[in-house]
Amino acid sequence: MATLADVARHAGVSTATASRIINGSPKPVADTLRERVLAAVAELKYVPNAHAQMLARSHRSAVGVIVHDVSDPYFAEITRGLQRVAEADGRLAIICNSYRQPDRELEYIDLLHAHQVAAIVIAGSGYLDAATAGRIDDRLRAFEATGGRIAVIGRHEHTGDAIVPDNEEGGFLAASHLYSLGHSSIAVIAGPPALTTTFDRLAGVRRAVRKFRHKLPKDRIVHSDFTRDGGFAAAERVLAAFPDVTGIVALNDSMAVGALAALRATGDRRVAVIGFDDMPIARDVTPSLTSVRLPLTEMGERAMRLALGAAGEGPRVETIPAELVARESTWAL
Repeated sequence: MATLADVARHAGVSTATASRIINGSPKPVADTLRERVLAAVAELKYVPNAHAQMLARSHRSAVGVIVHDVSDPYFAEITRGLQRVAEADGRLAIICNSYRQPDRELEYIDLLHAHQVAAIVIAGSGYLDAATAGRIDDRLRAFEATGGRIAVIGRHEHTGDAIVPDNEEGGFLAASHLYSLGHSSIAVIAGPPALTTTFDRLAGVRRAVRKFRHKLPKDRIVHSDFTRDGGFAAAERVLAAFPDVTGIVALNDSMAVGALAALRATGDRRVAVIGFDDMPIARDVTPSLTSVRLPLTEMGERAMRLALGAAGEGPRVETIPAELVARESTWAL
């Protein structure tokens, strides 16, 4: 069985440096050294001393949660579920906002590692860029090597316990709903293109386009922030450029609310709007918002249970189905 000294020798670093990297020390370490040590850990199949792991975990009373932005209603609902389970288990939940900045996410993983939290839950979308996803995965594997637990919500590069909403099917349901109502000319207000959530939801929309034998030109897919203001600006662009559009698929509810506001501002009442996530506000806006429902609070609860429960023999992946909820913001032509 490989030892810490073996890892250090294989990576060409001192034992102290290898220990700092594996144990998440806050002291700065060059990325090249970190990559060599993590590669040596993987190659030698190094496992830290089990007794040391037990001692380390015995005082880990906190858990870390990394979200894109807890002020976003999507993440607020998920965080509610995460905190509910953490508190019931006697844990302090440390909430970190990455604001969709991968470097900030990496910093938070290192910080939580250094504070020896029991588990880290990544509640934000994964990244499509392989290099970015790989760097985050390296940090997470280093945390796991010291006895920490990981659970993710969404599609991520990291292999492990995961709660995966069926975003592709949800995108399919959203576009299919508009097409089945007779809206053959639609546009899509999408989130940042770097995120797996955006990619998967768009893939579902495109599947519906193929099924109903319609067309969705690339310029009718407008990327913007996953925010109310992002949806407002994107809807303005759609309405100005494509006067024939009768339906808008917004890939989250915040953007859909912004799209409804843009329609009110222009006095346009002929465009149907469908959102995604079915946040509580969807029922209260005017008109009430048709949306694709995900059980956000339940997703947070299930992710935290995975993170705090006993480890399985292999990765545990729970798929969360999407469900269409029709309200006043969509209608038949």
